[in-house]
Amino acid sequence: MSWARIMAPLAGAPTDRGLLEAARVLAEGFDAELACVHAPADMADLMPWMGEGFMGGVQVTALESLKEAAVEGHRAVDRLVAELGYARSRAISLDSPVWAGLAMEGRLSDVIVFDSAAARGKGPLAESFQQMIADEQRPVMVARPGLKVGGTVLVAWDGGKEASRAMRTALPLLQKAAMVVVAGAPGASSRNFALERLVEFLAARGVTATTKVLDGTGNDAATLLLGAAREVGADVMVAGAFGHPRLQEFIFGGTTRSLLNSDGPSLFLSH
Repeated sequence: MSWARIMAPLAGAPTDRGLLEAARVLAEGFDAELACVHAPADMADLMPWMGEGFMGGVQVTALESLKEAAVEGHRAVDRLVAELGYARSRAISLDSPVWAGLAMEGRLSDVIVFDSAAARGKGPLAESFQQMIADEQRPVMVARPGLKVGGTVLVAWDGGKEASRAMRTALPLLQKAAMVVVAGAPGASSRNFALERLVEFLAARGVTATTKVLDGTGNDAATLLLGAAREVGADVMVAGAFGHPRLQEFIFGGTTRSLLNSDGPSLFLSH
């Protein structure tokens, strides 16, 4: 098993350049196709707010501005992809309904790459991040400085189904890693799990891993994991996302939110 298609949602803005560079690093590591998907603002989303008589002068001007912005964004993405110089990259520009097109592209991709801004709820792709990871339940990579394939990967393990799904989906990344560390706090969890069992599971799949037992309470899981990532020099952390109801995590925080708001390593997340 490997990753054959990496997807990078793009806004058609200058900030796309850094995201594309990170996505290329990931795609090159697997000799994968890089789908560079331009997701412009969708005019269909504005229609319910227009009301009757929406074809008035102000409304028409607003729609024309959106059309022009979409065309310019498409051109910008084409330029950035050409400048990227990755032979297996492909620029795709979505039409209305944009979200349906983005969802379909995500379903046909192995991993979707976002930057930290989108993951923290900022910028034009913030909603796309939430939809992809929580609604579509697609695996995502939150790319941060230092992202690479073949480095050190820390796997956050608590025996839960979200952590299991993230670990299984990340197997191609783990199989290419120079070092894999399984980290967890069995003594602080209500679940009965052993880190050594996951090490055995990975060994049967060609991954040599070590364990790192974390001491602490479940309330500071993110702090413990980030500390462990720093200690081992992790380039990527693999973790389950939104283990509690999504609305509860969004309002009250949770481990996922703390990881997203941190300045730690790149995050591979799956819900």
